[in-house]
Amino acid sequence: MNSQQLCYNGIFYPDTTALFTADNRAFRYGDSLFETIHCNGTQIQFFEEHMERLQLGMSHLRMEIPDNFSHTIETNIKNLITKNKSFLGTRIRLSVFRNSGGLYTPQTNRISFLIESSKLDSPNYYLNKKGLKIGLFDSYKKASNSLSGFKTGNSLPFILAGLHKTEMKWDDCLLLNERQNLVESVSSNLFIVKDGILYTPSLESGAINGIMREQIIQIALNLGITVYDDCIMKPEQLMDADEIFLTNAIVGIRWVVAYEERRYFNRSAKVLIEELNKKAFPKN
Repeated sequence: MNSQQLCYNGIFYPDTTALFTADNRAFRYGDSLFETIHCNGTQIQFFEEHMERLQLGMSHLRMEIPDNFSHTIETNIKNLITKNKSFLGTRIRLSVFRNSGGLYTPQTNRISFLIESSKLDSPNYYLNKKGLKIGLFDSYKKASNSLSGFKTGNSLPFILAGLHKTEMKWDDCLLLNERQNLVESVSSNLFIVKDGILYTPSLESGAINGIMREQIIQIALNLGITVYDDCIMKPEQLMDADEIFLTNAIVGIRWVVAYEERRYFNRSAKVLIEELNKKAFPKN
């Protein structure tokens, strides 16, 4: 199999190249942010929204944002897709980390970036044929704070949740915050539907400020669906829901069929993903 390319600070290398030393701050301290981005050919879905969230996170972490950063990243993503001949669906991981130096206290706020690509099964978003079986992960609570809305290098809560879902033979599981409220799943935002109304945990609960979360909210509102996006949601509400689905920027929407003994429909998820594809791929 031919080696794929990756992009490190605007220079392209085979993905087998050793790029970092042991003093890398992302490795040592999790001093990093990342975005996972869906592409169809060289068309980047919701690029402005991804870069807005990333740069807001960089500002929170006091990282220097280079001049023309968005243009640089966009150009390099498209070049990487072309070099890797990934002309259908592509998953991009964009990582940003503070340059080496210092212990907990950095010696510089300048950054480096890494762009990786991997091919997807489909160029568009599609709904899973088989509904997901989910459960709760309550052994470790996700903190709700000013950084919880960003995708940072500290992924330990999600790693532990991922291990738990594997042990329980679930497809995904939901995390709780320190107040025992529902937050999100291992890699997605959470939505429930009850009596035709859409509910999702508030960002203040500790949920990631998901790119797809915002798109689904806007699409639902445009369809005349009532949306409550500032909810304090308890696990008991899952048992009373008509539908549950999960959203992220790579797969779009995944519907849930089972939580404990409860079973769910996917009527709303079907409507929303159809509208999502119209919005994300207007030329298709």
